[in-house]
Amino acid sequence: MVQMYFHCSNAEGTLVDRYGTAVANLTEARDRAAQIMRSMIETPGAEDWRDWVIHISDDDGEEIFDLPFTAMLGKPH
Repeated sequence: MVQMYFHCSNAEGTLVDRYGTAVANLTEARDRAAQIMRSMIETPGAEDWRDWVIHISDDDGEEIFDLPFTAMLGKPH
């Protein structure tokens, strides 16, 4: 298991994941990222998620990959 961090950002700022999540592999990290994005998109409010990106990084702060929220928008939940 590896500790990964899921930071979300747009042009106006970043939501920092201070605790991270232990994942077994990159597939599990991507699934967790999708879960986080889905949860944020489904939260009632006026936020426009189209400009948001989730950045997945390791314990050393090295970004492993990122996913735009648009990857989730418009897909069935």
